[in-house]
Amino acid sequence: MKTRFLLFSTVLLVSILTVFLSNGQVYGKTGSGVSQNENPKKLQVVLQRIYLDGEVSEETIEETVWSMEDFWSKYDKWQLVDMTSRDLVFKQEVDDISPLLKTNGYFGINEEGILTIYNGKPAEENIIQSFFQLDLKKLESKQHEDLQKGIPIKSRDRYVKVLETFKNLTTIETTN
Repeated sequence: MKTRFLLFSTVLLVSILTVFLSNGQVYGKTGSGVSQNENPKKLQVVLQRIYLDGEVSEETIEETVWSMEDFWSKYDKWQLVDMTSRDLVFKQEVDDISPLLKTNGYFGINEEGILTIYNGKPAEENIIQSFFQLDLKKLESKQHEDLQKGIPIKSRDRYVKVLETFKNLTTIETTN
């Protein structure tokens, strides 16, 4: 995967440099190699973050590129997914839950007994994501009560722990 990314990045870099060389300029240098007071290249960069809970955030920034080496090193932890002559789209999988869940996410149970994440308390019925059917007979009364009130998520560990806890209480029987 990393080798494929490096190969793709190298091809991309060569392509961009070819475009700049064909215009007779490479970031302040003419084809003769003499330094000029030229403007740096301006690129629009889109950063997509994909969180554990499936939420995708997107940030668009304008980058002033003086050095391609510096530019690529700045985004070395990102995966390039799309590129035009002026726009680049990078993505990164984040091993955490989204800011939305941290601030206002609650686990709950809907009317059909499906474990669900809500934006706000379950009573507000603003569903973000649904998971699996729970066997209500297997739930302890405290668990059922907590799910009806809403279990605040707040952290990645809490998110994982709640999913693991209730995964064992599904209605689907598994056979080996």
